[in-house]
Amino acid sequence: MTNRFDKVVTMQEALSHFRDGMTLLAGGFGGVGNPPTLIQGILDLGVRDLTLISNDTAFPHIGIGKLVTEKRVKKVIASHIGSNPNAGAQMTAGELEVEFCPQGILAERVRAGGVGLGGILSDVGIGTIAEKGKQKVVLDGKEFLLETPLTAEVAIVHAKKADRFGNLVYDTSARNFNPLVAMAGDITIVEADEIVEVGELNPEEIVTPGVFVNYIVQSEGVNWQWAWEK
Repeated sequence: MTNRFDKVVTMQEALSHFRDGMTLLAGGFGGVGNPPTLIQGILDLGVRDLTLISNDTAFPHIGIGKLVTEKRVKKVIASHIGSNPNAGAQMTAGELEVEFCPQGILAERVRAGGVGLGGILSDVGIGTIAEKGKQKVVLDGKEFLLETPLTAEVAIVHAKKADRFGNLVYDTSARNFNPLVAMAGDITIVEADEIVEVGELNPEEIVTPGVFVNYIVQSEGVNWQWAWEK
């Protein structure tokens, strides 16, 4: 019988959940907090035509930016793509569909998806092109846009530590979008720098409860170089 308290799997098992044309949620901010080993696995698997939901498209050869550079992504839902010129070039050429969403609204849409809300109301974008295609709601005499929740078939997350049940601790700013993303995948796969036994984590430092996590893989470490390291 499968031990539901042990969610650690091989990379091969984890990669069996990825396929062409799927929707993928990725934690991270400018590459910080992107799960490097899972991203490399997706690249090696040859998966393409992804709909990618993430704060940004990182940098050309960093994090999820690699998926964009290799033209594995057909659509991006993000707050900005400016740090990855390949994303901008593909958008201009009509090769990449981009749906822009203000950063705070994007975070709340992912959170709404994770907790099962039908959407959120926001006055950001009222009277601008951001209204296009969105339902308006009047509440107490004020207009709001209905922002729909975001979920994905698979969410990928990078944690500093995970116990075998999937309770997660993040490394400083790598916490960013990761806790929200962890809640919003039909399947959530965590790449952890360190995997410990259940009970070893201080309950006060756990950010994501293991109930949101389906699988855990051991990280092989960051496989790119940051600009400030050169």
